[in-house]
Amino acid sequence: MRHVNIPVFIPHLGCPNNCVFCDQRKISGCISFDESGVEKEIERALSTLSPDDDVEIAFFGGSFTGIDRDLMLRLLEISDKYVSSGKVNRVRCSTRPDYIDKEILEILRYHHVETVELGIQSMSDSVLSASKRGHSAERTRKACRAVKDFGFKLIGQMMVGLPGSTLFDEIETAKAICSFGADGARVYPTVVFADTELAEMSADGRYVPLSTEDAIERTASVLDVFDRAGVPVIRVGLCAGENLSSPESVVGGANHPALGELAMGELTYRRICEMADEALAKTDGTRKTMTVQVPRGATSRAVGQKKRNILRLNEKYCKNHAINRIKILENSSIIGYNIIIDIN
Repeated sequence: MRHVNIPVFIPHLGCPNNCVFCDQRKISGCISFDESGVEKEIERALSTLSPDDDVEIAFFGGSFTGIDRDLMLRLLEISDKYVSSGKVNRVRCSTRPDYIDKEILEILRYHHVETVELGIQSMSDSVLSASKRGHSAERTRKACRAVKDFGFKLIGQMMVGLPGSTLFDEIETAKAICSFGADGARVYPTVVFADTELAEMSADGRYVPLSTEDAIERTASVLDVFDRAGVPVIRVGLCAGENLSSPESVVGGANHPALGELAMGELTYRRICEMADEALAKTDGTRKTMTVQVPRGATSRAVGQKKRNILRLNEKYCKNHAINRIKILENSSIIGYNIIIDIN
């Protein structure tokens, strides 16, 4: 059964905060919100789907539980209609940790919401403060506990490369999300949008945007944490859109269209090297073939974009005469980023 989200974007409604990195209108591609068009958009999306699809309405793009309460209820009543008719299976929404309380969670549960995505961004109070996030790490802990206690699925959204953030901070944030019992995560390397405070900070040197290579390295380290904890990462990087690639919209940061693929490939490369070094330590030093077994569908990330990984593996293992050939094979019994190395 194919899972399909029908996104309903609500750009920046309900959020009085001005995080230094934020421009939800550019991110969502939605300049204004037309409540009257919600049902039309849902109907349009449903017309393209199969009756066997697992369909979810997703209220994204803003702080859903912080918008005008009457508007939130009207939107939930619209989604209720589609769930009750059987055309949609469930609902999810994204919001901020400081817009979660018992009353809100009771409303969401009553209206068929099954998944709550929280914009955690960082578990470092200093990073949250530098980003003008408007809440503390402790507020995030309480919100995550409440979401799980009410029986919702929890998706933790975090960012890489925020002002003042280090790789250590980002690894600790990923560990915290796992410890909260998250059912999944999204990882967003920081992009600098025009007309944001972060753009001003970049222009005057108070903030240095991530290079693409830095973003790949740091994101791969975060993915490693989630993978070892068994928490699936359902997205890396912002969704591609016309407004995310123009120089008028983006002035810096990691906005590579294949950033997720590159980060996943980097983690795969690290795992291959880890296992290959261990296996080679047990060989007699004669030239051998190294067979790398990866999960089904993971050949492309093992090879790497533009053969990035294969080139590095050949440089590392073939030029020193330990290996004369590297083969990549898929093994359906392997999951995640696990690797099996055979040297013979």
